[in-house]
Amino acid sequence: MVLDIDKISKRYKDKIAINRFSVSLCPGVYGLLGPNGAGKTTFSRCLCGLEKRCRGSLYRDGEQYNRKQRMKLCYIVMQDVNHQLFTESVSEEVLISMPKDAMDLGDSNRVDVILEEMDLLDLKDCHPMGLSGGQKQRVAIASAIASERPVILFDEPTSGLDLFHMRQVADALNRLAESGKTVVVVTHDPEFIVRCCDQVIHIENGCVIEDYPLESSADKEHLLRFFLDNNKEVQMQ
Repeated sequence: MVLDIDKISKRYKDKIAINRFSVSLCPGVYGLLGPNGAGKTTFSRCLCGLEKRCRGSLYRDGEQYNRKQRMKLCYIVMQDVNHQLFTESVSEEVLISMPKDAMDLGDSNRVDVILEEMDLLDLKDCHPMGLSGGQKQRVAIASAIASERPVILFDEPTSGLDLFHMRQVADALNRLAESGKTVVVVTHDPEFIVRCCDQVIHIENGCVIEDYPLESSADKEHLLRFFLDNNKEVQMQ
C-alpha cells in the first residue's frame, strides 16, 4: 500500500498551518517532528479527515480518498485521550474499536492478547476514566491496534509513560508496521523515534524541511542534532 499525500494545506484565519504538504508513505513507522507550532497535529488531523476545510488530496494506491473515506482509512490517537474513552470498561473500549465482524464474534481472546501487549490485562474490567494518565494512553493505543485500520496516527503517544511502557509501545508500533500498517507518530521523544521509526519527516511552518530514513548511525546523529538544537532555542527564549 502506498499513500500519496499531495499538497495538503490548511489555514486558520490569517495563519497558514499547513502549506502544500506533500509526501509518500509506505507501510512502516514514520516519526513526524518539528518545533511547537510547526503544524504536526494539524497535518495529522487533515490526513485522517478530521479537518473539514482542508485543501489537497490523498491517494491510496492511485485511488483518491475524500475526507469521509479518510476517516474510515485512518485511526488517530489524540494527545488528550480523555476525548476518546467512552465505555464502562477497558475491555469494552478495545472491543468497540474492532472491525464489525470481530465485534459480532465477541472476540474476547483478541482483546486479551492486545491488552496483554499493553500491560493492561489486569485492568480489563476497570473503568477507563478511573485509570492514571499513562494507563489511559495505553488503552487508547490498544484501541488503535484493535481497529486494524491501514493507517494509524499517534499524537505524542509516550506522553505520561515511563521508560518500560514507552519501549512496550514502540515494540507494538513495530509489530503494526510488520503487519503492513502505515504508522505516523508525532513525538518529541528522540529515544522513541530511534527505537521504532523507519523514517523521519521534519516539518517547520507547515512545510516539509527534511524527509530521511533512519538507517545509519549518521542518520541517527542527524536526528539527535535536531533535538539538541531545538532544546538550545527553547532555553534561549
